[in-house]
Amino acid sequence: MSDTDDELTAGYRRFRADHWPTARAEYETLATKGQKPHTLIVACSDSRADPALIFDAKPGELFVVRNVANLVPPYEPDGKLHGVSAALEFGVKVLGVKRIVVMGHAHCGGVNAMLHGAPDSCADFVAPWVAQGTPVVRHVAETVAADEVERAAEEAIVRLSIRNLRTFPWIAEREAKGELHLSGLHFGIAEGALTALTDKPRFEPLA
Repeated sequence: MSDTDDELTAGYRRFRADHWPTARAEYETLATKGQKPHTLIVACSDSRADPALIFDAKPGELFVVRNVANLVPPYEPDGKLHGVSAALEFGVKVLGVKRIVVMGHAHCGGVNAMLHGAPDSCADFVAPWVAQGTPVVRHVAETVAADEVERAAEEAIVRLSIRNLRTFPWIAEREAKGELHLSGLHFGIAEGALTALTDKPRFEPLA
């Protein structure tokens, strides 16, 4: 077995020994009654920004969609393969989540690719994926100080995803009725702190 396999197996054994005995009944209930998450989170795939850990969530509480740079593409029901949109549709229409959170994070490689170009080895999928955010972050780079570009660009991508969420008619309708709440967050990896999208130009510390 490789080192990675050994780490995964060791983690599984810790789960079975330390967590499973006290969580078994909870998992059995989720298996028989199904999931009813209160929140859908669109987050980055980055291994340093795990929503379940950050929100100390129990199994069944969060429906999490993770991708490069926590992007939500605009509504485009064209019959092609849309993984993020499919998860949104299931979460909203079937699971009935009451909240959608877009969570960006510090030192995001996807946002960095929007600013400086994707790695040459990632031309098949990463480059076209991050290209949808490039105009937004390039504009930000022209309007803020050099030492603020990275953070401002990460916040801008959260705003872009929130705007794109509202292009989905069944999200916009539920939000207008007060049945669904949209919010944006940014996680500072080094600080372990969240800031939130408000009506102010920059994200504010989460109360």
